[in-house]
Amino acid sequence: MGLYDEAREFILACYDELGKSRKEAEDRLQDIQGSLARLGTYELTYEELEQGARMAWRNSNRCIGRLFWKTLTVFDERCCTTTSEVADALYKHIEFATNDGKIRPTITVFHPGVRIWNHQLVRYAGYESERGVIGDPHSAAFTRVCEELGWRGRGTPFDVLPLVIQIKDEHPAWFSIPEDLILEVDIRHPDYPQFDAIGLKWYAVPIVSDMVLEVGGLRYPAAPFNGWYMETEIGARNLADVNRYDMLPKVAAFLRLDTQSDASLWKDKALVELNIAVLQSFKESGVTIVDHHTAAKQFERFEERERVEGRHVTGDWTWLIPPVSPATTHIFHRNYDNTIVKPNYFRQEPPYLKHGYL
Repeated sequence: MGLYDEAREFILACYDELGKSRKEAEDRLQDIQGSLARLGTYELTYEELEQGARMAWRNSNRCIGRLFWKTLTVFDERCCTTTSEVADALYKHIEFATNDGKIRPTITVFHPGVRIWNHQLVRYAGYESERGVIGDPHSAAFTRVCEELGWRGRGTPFDVLPLVIQIKDEHPAWFSIPEDLILEVDIRHPDYPQFDAIGLKWYAVPIVSDMVLEVGGLRYPAAPFNGWYMETEIGARNLADVNRYDMLPKVAAFLRLDTQSDASLWKDKALVELNIAVLQSFKESGVTIVDHHTAAKQFERFEERERVEGRHVTGDWTWLIPPVSPATTHIFHRNYDNTIVKPNYFRQEPPYLKHGYL
């Protein structure tokens, strides 16, 4: 499908959802045709960008939190031309989205020449050592890149990585995130005071920054976005996976569980208690979070609303089911069409691989 065809498909759908007339849509398409003839491309208006980013969230097959797609705040930063301007816009995004813990779904869109090298704006470093990785193994490669660029961390398990920003083919620049912008939650268990000694914490807002937003055939490789955490993302994946922080053995030790045999289900017990700790810690700190049962019910409401609107719900079942007790949710017992609908967010290769940093 050519660029005009992509634009036409989007504009007709977008303008219909915005309550605009068919004539307004056709007039806009004439403008786009003229721009394509002159420049080979076109620009979205802010209204189109805002609606397109929201539609992209609605169409995200892997996301269980789509009920709130209309609440997405869209910052248009396509005017940023320098890395420092981009960094300032990202600081604004972090502050606005964090909102003292009352997290607001947010996206910031930059012009197509901008790339953000981070997987998430806030993410912990992973330092390779003889004793294994200190910190987050998922970040080990990117941490090496940051160090090659001149950044130095403190070497703790929870060092926040810098922002790495590139404009077109210029040399990338790194920027430390001001500490007062980063909200973190100490992970404690309400029933086991000894849990505190593990020394766990996690950052409040997951701001994905390495996916490309595609709207109307136009691609925005730098469009960081966030919702809020579902507790299993932290308690059943980030802190529990053996290739991440691998905390289940430590949790089991503090809970005095029998770890001699997997048949004791010690991993399951430790996993549930770790998720309880994450959920309660975020709630006690006043930071927005949702449990997987509530999230599944919210997704069911989303499905019903889409049915009423006459839209077909697509989804990736393997991602929609929560990693803890999936069979207790309605999602586990349904089939989903994994067809990709645009606008949408797509994965892209890390830019540091292209530029030979690894």
